[in-house]
Amino acid sequence: MLDRAYALLEIKNLAPDRRTFSGIASTPELDRQGDVFEPAGATFRNPIPLLYHHDQKLPIGRVSLTATPDGILFEATIPTVDEPGALKTRVDEAWHSIKAGILTGVSIGFRALEGGVDYLKSGRRISRSEICELSLVAIPANASASILTVKSLSARPPRSRSAMKLTSTEHVQALETKRAGLTDRMADIMETAAADASTLTDAAALEHDGLAVQVKSIDADLGRWRDLEKMQTAQAVAVPGLVRTPARPVITVKSNLPPGTAFIRYHCARIAAKAEGLEPTTWTARYAPHWQTTTPEVQLALKAAVAPGTATDAVWAGPLVNQNIATDFIEMMRAATIIDKIGGLYKVPFNTKIPAQTGGGTYNWVGEMKPKPVTSLTFGSVTLDWAKVAGIIVLTQELVKLSSPNAEDVVRREMVAGIAAFLDGQFINPAVAAVAGISPASITNGAPTAVATANPLADILGLIQFFVNNNISVAGVTFLMSPTNALALSFKVNSDGSPVFPGIDVTGGSYKGLKFITSQVVGSNVIALQPNLILFADDGGVTIDASTEASLQMDSAPDSPVVATSVLVSMFQMNTVALRAERFITWKKANANAVKYLTAAAYPAPAGVLQSAPGE
Repeated sequence: MLDRAYALLEIKNLAPDRRTFSGIASTPELDRQGDVFEPAGATFRNPIPLLYHHDQKLPIGRVSLTATPDGILFEATIPTVDEPGALKTRVDEAWHSIKAGILTGVSIGFRALEGGVDYLKSGRRISRSEICELSLVAIPANASASILTVKSLSARPPRSRSAMKLTSTEHVQALETKRAGLTDRMADIMETAAADASTLTDAAALEHDGLAVQVKSIDADLGRWRDLEKMQTAQAVAVPGLVRTPARPVITVKSNLPPGTAFIRYHCARIAAKAEGLEPTTWTARYAPHWQTTTPEVQLALKAAVAPGTATDAVWAGPLVNQNIATDFIEMMRAATIIDKIGGLYKVPFNTKIPAQTGGGTYNWVGEMKPKPVTSLTFGSVTLDWAKVAGIIVLTQELVKLSSPNAEDVVRREMVAGIAAFLDGQFINPAVAAVAGISPASITNGAPTAVATANPLADILGLIQFFVNNNISVAGVTFLMSPTNALALSFKVNSDGSPVFPGIDVTGGSYKGLKFITSQVVGSNVIALQPNLILFADDGGVTIDASTEASLQMDSAPDSPVVATSVLVSMFQMNTVALRAERFITWKKANANAVKYLTAAAYPAPAGVLQSAPGE
C-alpha cells in the first residue's frame, strides 16, 4: 500500500486539444497528517500515472515531475477521448471538475525506501522515497492548497512567465539535486549487496537499472540546460532607462577559513612575539604577513589589547580577547561539549534565588454542600553560585610559532578537545561531588542507578518508566551514551530487515521523539535526563590565558596544595607554552530524580559486525 502526501495545484495554459495543467506535487512543509516529505530525497521515473482519488483502477492521464529545492513540480495531461464509453466519461468528468474548481488539490502516492523514515513527535519525516503516482483530490492535507490561476480555454494565450516557471539556473540546480538523490540510492543498493556478500535481487537490480536510466537522462538534460544558461548570459543586456537608487548595496564578505582561526592566530602571535622579543603586530608583519589580509581582525585586536598590570605576569595574565575574534571559537567549542548539545536546560542567572516548589497542596472529592479542604503550597529556593571550570593545554613553542594552516588546525583542535573533555567529565562523571565554593556536583552524582541489560530497548523503556513513576514529563528526555553503544543500536534490525532504532547512528540522533547524544566520556554508562529539571548558569564566554614561564604539574588531577613530592615542569625550560581556558559555568539538579543512569552497558551488535568495548 502506498503512502500519500498533498500539495498545491495550478492550472495554466489550458487548451482544448491538450488538456494540460501544472503545479506543485509536494513541498517539505508539515502537512495536516503530521508528516514531512523531503523533495530532495524523492526518486521517480517519468512519466508516472495520473489517477482519480488514488484509485489504481481509474487512471486518467500521465504526469511528468521535476525536483527543485523547494518542492516537486508536475505537469499533467488528461487525454481527449472521442469514442463513447467509460474511459471518455471518466476523463471528461475529471477535466470538467478541474475547470469548475471542484477538484483543487493533488496528492502523490509514494513508498518510503529503506532508511528513509525518521519518526517525529508529530508524525514522520520521509527523507528517501519513490513516487509512483499522482492523484487529483478534493481535500488536500496541505493547508495552503488551492488553485492559483485559471486561464482562458478559447485560445492559447501568448507564452508568459508564470509563477511556477523556473530559470535556467534553477533548472540546473533542481536537476543536480535530483541526480544526487538518485546516485545516493544506487550506491545504497550496491553497498547493501556488498555487505551481504551476495548478488542483487531481481527487485534491487530492476530498481538500480531504472535509476541508472534516470541519471543518464538527467545528464543529457543538464548539458542542454547549461548550454542554454550560457547563451542567455551572453545575450543579456542592460535594461534601457533603468533608474537605480543611490542606496549603497549591502555586501557581506565571509572568510572561508575554519571557525576559530582568528582566535588561534591571536594567541599564537602573542606567544611567538614574546619569545622573539617583538611586539605582536611586528611579529605578524614579519613572519605571517598573509594574516593581515586573511584575518585583519587579528591585527586590530593585537593593537587594541591592553595587558593588565599584575606583579607576576604583566603580559600574559590574559585579557579577554576581542569579542569579534572569540565568537566563532566559542561557537565551535559549544558544538563539541555535551552540555551545549543537550539543549533545553533551565538557564538561570548566577547568584540569584530561583523559587522551587517543594510540596503540593491537599485535594479531595467534595460532595454537594460540603466544605472544601483548605490547602497551601510549599516553596523553597535554589541559588546557583559563581563557579568556573578550567583546563590547561601544553603545546611546544615550535608548534605555536609555525604559521602553516596545519599547525593552526592542530592548536585549534587541541584547545577545543581539552575544554570539551574537561567540561564533559565534570558534567556527567558520577564520582564528581560538589565542593563548596569551588565546583558543582555532576548531574549523575547521587542519582539513581541500575545495571544495564543486554536488551537496549528494555533499558530505554525502563529509564522512561522511571520518570513516569516519579511524575516527571518524558517530553524532551535526552539520553547520553558512548559512540560504540550507539553504533550497536544502529545495526540492530527487525526480522523484516528494518532498523529497530531508526534515526540513531554513531553520532547520536533521535528515536520516537527522544534525543540521543554520544560522547567517549560517557564510557559504559547510559544516562537519561530531563533537561528542564537541570538548572544551568553560563556567562557565555571563554577566557584564554597563556604563559611560557609557569611551572605545572602535568596531571589531570594535580595536588592541591602542592606537596614536596609534586613534580613540576617548567614551561621556560622545556620551551613549551601553557594555554589555560576558563569558562564561568555551573549547574544543579532542581529535582533529585531528574537523572538516572545505567552502568556496564555493552550492547552487542549483530553477528558479523565488529565491535569494541565501550569507551574505546
